[in-house]
Amino acid sequence: MGLSKTERKLRIRRRVRKVSVGTAERPRLSVFRSNKEIYAQVIDDTKGVTLAAASSRDKELSKAKGTKSEIAAEVGKAIAEKAKKAGIDNVAFDRGGNLYHGRVKSLAEGAREAGLKF
Repeated sequence: MGLSKTERKLRIRRRVRKVSVGTAERPRLSVFRSNKEIYAQVIDDTKGVTLAAASSRDKELSKAKGTKSEIAAEVGKAIAEKAKKAGIDNVAFDRGGNLYHGRVKSLAEGAREAGLKF
């Protein structure tokens, strides 16, 4: 019998995390996607600290109208602005076991537009 969807996603997440480790000079941009919302964090794994975070539940973004992908792009721009304020330009992208498609892709493109490099 095959793996369930959640088990498969967990395996992919672990495989991605083996390669993608956030350091102080190049932290990890982690994406979590639920059915309704999308969350992004910039994490320094050496200290285990979140340096910046943004989500579709933030006050300024919760009023945003549009498709989930459009809102994800806005979250990407917001996380890039917060990272810039914290002095971060380069990040390692962690898609969190999700396919680089749809909302995850639009979040990444929004972050790139706002000036993050990865």
